[in-house]
Amino acid sequence: MGYGDVMSTSAPAAERRNEQRLVEEQAALRRVATLVASGAPSAEVFSAVAREVAQVMRLPAVAVFRYDDDGLMTVVATWSDRPYVFEPGTRWPLDDQTMVGQVRRTGRPARVEDYTGLPGELAARARASGLNAAVGAPILVDGSVWGAIGAASPDAPLPDRLEDRLAEFTELVATAIANTEAHEQLAQVAKEQAALRRVATLVAAGAPPAEVFEAVSAEVAALIGADGAALTRYEPDGTVTALSGWTAEGGYIYVGKCYELEGTVSGLVFETGRPGRIDSYAEAATQALEAAREMGWRSSVGAPITVEGRLWGVLAVASKTEQPLPRGTEQRLAEFAELFATAIANSEAHEQLAQVAKEQAALRRVATLVAEGASPHSVIDAVRHEVARMFDAGLSVLMRYDANARALTLLATDDGFLGPVGRSWSVEGDDSAIARACRTGLPARSDYTGPLHGPMPDAARRMGARSAVAVPVVVDGTLWGVMAVGSREPDDALPADFEGRLAKFTELLATAIANAEGRAELEASRARVVATADATRRRIERDLHDGAQQQLVWLALALRAAQAAVPEELEQHRDELGRVVEGLAAALDDLREIALGIHPAGLSEDGVKPALRRLVARSPLRVNLDCRADGRFPEPVEVTAYYVVSESLSNAAKYAETQVVEVTVAADGGALRVQVRDEGRGGADPSGGSGLLGLRDRVEAIGGTMRLTSPPGAGTSLHVELPLVDQLRAR
Repeated sequence: MGYGDVMSTSAPAAERRNEQRLVEEQAALRRVATLVASGAPSAEVFSAVAREVAQVMRLPAVAVFRYDDDGLMTVVATWSDRPYVFEPGTRWPLDDQTMVGQVRRTGRPARVEDYTGLPGELAARARASGLNAAVGAPILVDGSVWGAIGAASPDAPLPDRLEDRLAEFTELVATAIANTEAHEQLAQVAKEQAALRRVATLVAAGAPPAEVFEAVSAEVAALIGADGAALTRYEPDGTVTALSGWTAEGGYIYVGKCYELEGTVSGLVFETGRPGRIDSYAEAATQALEAAREMGWRSSVGAPITVEGRLWGVLAVASKTEQPLPRGTEQRLAEFAELFATAIANSEAHEQLAQVAKEQAALRRVATLVAEGASPHSVIDAVRHEVARMFDAGLSVLMRYDANARALTLLATDDGFLGPVGRSWSVEGDDSAIARACRTGLPARSDYTGPLHGPMPDAARRMGARSAVAVPVVVDGTLWGVMAVGSREPDDALPADFEGRLAKFTELLATAIANAEGRAELEASRARVVATADATRRRIERDLHDGAQQQLVWLALALRAAQAAVPEELEQHRDELGRVVEGLAAALDDLREIALGIHPAGLSEDGVKPALRRLVARSPLRVNLDCRADGRFPEPVEVTAYYVVSESLSNAAKYAETQVVEVTVAADGGALRVQVRDEGRGGADPSGGSGLLGLRDRVEAIGGTMRLTSPPGAGTSLHVELPLVDQLRAR
């Protein structure tokens, strides 16, 4: 067989091998295409591509790489017939002279025939794995170099045109990546929307902010795939407060803790207003970073939460692994922070509205007491109770200030805070918020964990108080006292706006005190006027009885004697004297009636029951008297009861057009009750300036009440209640 015969025999064999190779490659491409069409996850497609390329092209090692934004590459899938250093999930630097470096830089296929003299970590690891040559083709997704498919060989050179054959697979991989990323993006959007709906549902249901914050932390950790998450809020004093947290193991214990910003991811965000990261907590020196280390967090990323245009706080996620959180976490976290900001704002708005409603309800209850004229003691107790309940305050006190003694007296308290009611405290040399509020007339705040001196801080510490806010109570421009609320938690447990909210209650208290003091002064003045009038009436009645009445009686007796001494022949003169005596007797009777009206005769000696009987006997009306008031009562009560009946009978006789009046007087339950009723024409109106108006003043002057019912045409009913206890105490 000649050379021509050999060539003619080998050519068909080579063609058959090429045909077989093409058939195998087409079958492999169909299998990968079927996976792509079925929507298989990208990781499954990557693994299938690496396996199919290696087996069909009979290559010892094949890998699929992804280029990352941070300048590194990530191995996403491999197939090898020997131990391979480039395991899926590992990340490597892109040295320019390596195959993957050239593909990334040029966007075209690349080949390296010998790694022997190449510098860099990637080349060194390839040599350590026994690989000496590599060929790769880029994976283009949406016109950009997403990654590469690479084949490596230990000794034998890689086949010619391998780059072109790999490129056929990269197109399928690119399609799989585009489809998978689209699916994943849709799935991610769905997950994010579901998480946002869950949080929004909590807000709409009126859940407390603390519950909403906790849900936000848990949701964002799940969305990012982090080991932990935290939500913090910036405070006016330059610190940050942990509002919620989540860890995979549970047990986040730092809610409510306040931290300095230095060295924290919250501090980075605060300085820049942009997302920030801390890649290592190894050198942590601040309290916040020590807390992160305690939870095993090694790195974190935070994004700003902006509410109504202001930097409100930070949403942060953390990792426990040595590898920092992936690049791009900042952007994703910022998107979540933006989504949750609305929920946070709505939740705080709900909470603020609920708080305002609660405060308004509490203020209305106190204002109602003030409007009803409740005593200062009742208002004091109500204010302290409402404040304690409204602000969940464990300790609260109200103290009265004595400007002369420069001291405070405890009026109301709970749990014995600052001692029993009635105890006095000097404000001199005392650093407490209460003493400072007295000295300055302004709200004050104390942290009892600090070096405060004085008896009140010492007593507060013994009660376990950690902080307090004191607000002055100012009545008519003068410092009347101080309202203070204490907490057994650190100072930040009392909100920053606590002073202003507490001041609303102290303003109502000041109004109640001013009203009560004005009312007390009015009642005292009215009582003095009534007492003075009664004393004047008694003096006039006594003067009339001892003076004018006695003189008229003597004159009447003298005229009778003169009349008897007139001779019979002077009958005319005797008759004239008789007429004078009769006129004098009538004048004396009128004078007795006047004196009786000025002050009821015999009331002081006999008491109210006999005096009323004599009064009823002189009335021109038929009076049915039912008097169940035996014994004696305080003089102001007896005199007032007498005048109530006297004025009522006088009015009935003048205006009522009735013949019968019912009078009931009874002592019962610490009060003397007087009721006068008639079936006359009605229409009595005290505001018309009648004697009823003066009668009301007299009744109220001794703490009594008067109720008049007199509809036109339906009779008149007068009910009077005169307290006995206060009058007996006054005696």
